[in-house]
Amino acid sequence: MNHTPRTRTVVSCALLVTALGAGVTGCGSDGNPLSAKPYDAADQISFNGPTGAGKRADPDKPLEVTANSDDGRITDVTAQDSTGRYVAGELAADGSRWHSTSPLAANAHYTVTVSTEDEDGAPGRRVLAFDTSRPTAQKRLNVTFGPDAGEYGVGQPLTAQLDHEVKDKAQRAVVERALRVDSTPAVQGSWYWVSDKELHYRPKEYWPSHATIQVHSNLDGVKISDRLWGGKSKALKITTGNRIEVVTDASAHQLTFFENGQVINQIPVTTGKPGYETRNGVKVVLAKQYFVRMRGATVGIAEGSADSYDLPVYYATRVTWSGEYVHAAPWSVGSQGYENVSHGCTGMSTGNAEWFFDHIHEGDIVKVVNSNGDPMEPFGNGFGDWNVDWKKWRTGSALINGTPEGPAPQDALRLQPTAV
Repeated sequence: MNHTPRTRTVVSCALLVTALGAGVTGCGSDGNPLSAKPYDAADQISFNGPTGAGKRADPDKPLEVTANSDDGRITDVTAQDSTGRYVAGELAADGSRWHSTSPLAANAHYTVTVSTEDEDGAPGRRVLAFDTSRPTAQKRLNVTFGPDAGEYGVGQPLTAQLDHEVKDKAQRAVVERALRVDSTPAVQGSWYWVSDKELHYRPKEYWPSHATIQVHSNLDGVKISDRLWGGKSKALKITTGNRIEVVTDASAHQLTFFENGQVINQIPVTTGKPGYETRNGVKVVLAKQYFVRMRGATVGIAEGSADSYDLPVYYATRVTWSGEYVHAAPWSVGSQGYENVSHGCTGMSTGNAEWFFDHIHEGDIVKVVNSNGDPMEPFGNGFGDWNVDWKKWRTGSALINGTPEGPAPQDALRLQPTAV
């Protein structure tokens, strides 16, 4: 039988579909009568998976599908496990071979659909199924996502806490690639390795108002290293409310409260005095506490000294773990709007603090400008993530060969009331 060379355009479609991990081709031969009943391509292809009953594939080895002769070619391959996770892969330009480029999960069931065509262009299909073996390693990497489910402000970063350290860049890439974030509306965002055990995720800009954000892990059963495999993790869903941004001008002694871009209140305040200047930069509301006892001793101020204090504080909105709040300060009303007399917090009258407390939410943005204080720490003292510009933030991703930096958040002081 003579074989006439044919020009085939299906390769680009197959490559696109494989790269996207989709189960439905974007183009094909649906309009071709030959596509109505694909022939069984069992004799046309082979794969390196197990063939005997009860046998399981080694998840450490890539999956490979090859065409058996020059009489036909592979046009598309989709591989998917029983939980819906697709396996990424590459198809050779001549259709002779497809191989997986992402790891298989251990103890999983896979279905592989192989599409082919013969020398006349008639389509064939073969569906393969196999199971992978259980991992031999005992250690499992579990991921805990934060914050808790609920509604937050547009500045709230996502966190992923790992229960084992991951230092190697290649292993970090495996982990990061499996941590999936989806938002509606869609935004551009990235993970940042804050430490060997914690990642933060934020968009390029603040989240849109009234967005829905979901994060989950596809690590279950995936090999990370010889002795570490991905474990199961609980998915997380949060939403955002209105866009709340608070800007405190320390030199003008005034706080401006924006909602959805509109000024809805301006409040006279006092911020940190010389030696206790309030941190400049963007902070994210961590919590709201109706009552907090604030003592100078918690930040190293000796009792009995001129700067010592021990005060009941109301309507306290926390913005750092080290103890910076926006709160009621009735003792400094005479200075509010005129001078800075606090130990680092932003103080206002009780009436204004109650209004602020009622209108602010966890995850909202609180920014301080024109202070002589140090810049807000990016990590370790709350969420200073927004003080890292986007270009530098991207270098914290293992998927672009970034180098993480900054202290581990677990090393920060937690819940220590300080400045007034």
